[in-house]
Amino acid sequence: MIPTIIFLLILTLVGYFFMQQKVFGKKPSSKRLQKIERSTNYKDGAFQNIYPTEVMRKEASYLKMLKEFFNKPKAVNPSEKIPTIITDLKTVRGEKPIIVWFGHSSYLIRSKELTILVDPVFSGNTSPVSFFGKAFKGSDAYSVKDFPKIDVVVLTHDHYDHLDYATIIEIKATVGLFITALGVGEHLEHWGVNADKIVELDWWEEKEISKEVKFIATPARHFSGRGFQRAKSLWASFVLKIHGHSIFIGGDSGYDDQFKLIGEKYGPFDLALLEAGQYGIDWPSIHMLPEETVTAAQDLKAKVLIPVHWSKFALAMHEWNEPINRVIKSAAEKGLVVQTPKIGEPIEISTIKENKQWWNF
Repeated sequence: MIPTIIFLLILTLVGYFFMQQKVFGKKPSSKRLQKIERSTNYKDGAFQNIYPTEVMRKEASYLKMLKEFFNKPKAVNPSEKIPTIITDLKTVRGEKPIIVWFGHSSYLIRSKELTILVDPVFSGNTSPVSFFGKAFKGSDAYSVKDFPKIDVVVLTHDHYDHLDYATIIEIKATVGLFITALGVGEHLEHWGVNADKIVELDWWEEKEISKEVKFIATPARHFSGRGFQRAKSLWASFVLKIHGHSIFIGGDSGYDDQFKLIGEKYGPFDLALLEAGQYGIDWPSIHMLPEETVTAAQDLKAKVLIPVHWSKFALAMHEWNEPINRVIKSAAEKGLVVQTPKIGEPIEISTIKENKQWWNF
């Protein structure tokens, strides 16, 4: 009995000290927590979705999911190296916004002299440990040193595949401004980002960068958390009004009628970047199916859709290229324009390129 107690005590201590690592971030406190508690989206000690949302469906078996996760089908990973275009990001310029996607949900928006980087993950993995959640071969061709000076970093929420500790540490000194959702700033300050560089928004709040550039935080149907506790910080999508154009930055979200509300309030959009991958039957409310992604783009009144949240990490059980094939099929049926750039390929907002199905191998 005594050896068992000692073992459990040691295990508890090891777990405690492991969780003290900076990569896990920090829960909001002090004035930040006071502001959070005033939010209408914060109830009973946690942020809430607009509609009741289960992270996992009630019928889900966690034991079955764990078993499946460690026995993923071979096709969740590509059989070949992901084709990538190497672009000199420091010379990308245009009078109209140009988008460069880096796989999953990381992308650059360059418009005139302004550089915006969304959910940058360049450490090569999506977990607090380097050996887990590794990027597909070829998909991690870019690093922080490849970027020009970054004026604004947008962080939609604090999950590891959107908020990357190693990347933030590398870029924090040179970024002009971090725009994110309520509570996420606590992680950033914990990691050494100056408080005066951080703007945290509740849903429907705005931040004007200049007369021609404005961000609006809008609802998403998801959750947050880097440790054992969830929903201590907010998750969001963002509307970007930039130099006469409208871009929707989707972050992560299950489908609901908020897309239609955002479309009515801020649409039409020249471009919507929406998640289309990492869905599963056991978490239908927090990630969209590809067909729902197409519907959401139409709800937003988007002229063009770029599907993201795929082609870099295997975080679900579906084949790695299933999301894009399903999006293409559904969009064709519904008459929606979809753009499917390779990683690193610049796309100007008003230019429609032929979709070459580079992912089918």
